[in-house]
Amino acid sequence: MESSRLLDGRVVLVTGAHGGLGAAASAACARAGATVVLLGRKVARLNRVYDAVAAEGTEPLLYPLDLEGASVDDYAELASRIEAELGRLNGVLHCAAEFRGLTPLLHTDPAAFARAIHVNLTARWWLSQACLPLLMKSPDAALVFVVDALERVGGAYWGGYGVAQHALAGLVGMLHAELANSPIRVSGLEPGPMRTALRSRAFVDEHDRRARDAAEYAEHCVRLLSPAGVEHRGTIWQIRHGA
Repeated sequence: MESSRLLDGRVVLVTGAHGGLGAAASAACARAGATVVLLGRKVARLNRVYDAVAAEGTEPLLYPLDLEGASVDDYAELASRIEAELGRLNGVLHCAAEFRGLTPLLHTDPAAFARAIHVNLTARWWLSQACLPLLMKSPDAALVFVVDALERVGGAYWGGYGVAQHALAGLVGMLHAELANSPIRVSGLEPGPMRTALRSRAFVDEHDRRARDAAEYAEHCVRLLSPAGVEHRGTIWQIRHGA
């Protein structure tokens, strides 16, 4: 899949921009013509992604923020700063995720369960809610949630992370129904297995032959953020190998 210049003139916010898919998608968005706002909590890694994205296109905007501790006011300030510095926001790509490993619910630390629900679900919504008024000002905007394979994370030991992924799938449908007559397109992306730090906490790398490089799914992110993503409006785009 070739992104060409699908995002020319667009401003895109990527959360978890220093993660496997986040970094690859940020670079792909820059190649496609977007100005990318890089959001993440690990500043050193975020700086490296900044350099890589800047080499691909327009200089990005760096925005260090920890979703676990950020407040509603922090997200409102984020939206205000994007508008003040860039004048617009045309897309949000939610790649940030929190997963500490497979654990039986019976033995899951209550704080860890709450943290997984918050980072993977609540924080995503708080940020989206803060950005909706700015997205509304665009004639065509996209709100994209990366979700995990529900048939897998609905199984044993996935804890708060698995619960949050199912809730995210519901959120995509709910938001789509509420924003169907607006310029904002809501969709989800379920990539295939990726070689990322998150996946390595559940699968032994050397035996995980199904996993592919996260960069293979970056162009799908670009498409959903672009006007071409209209065909997936209100749905979760499930990517399978060879699709």
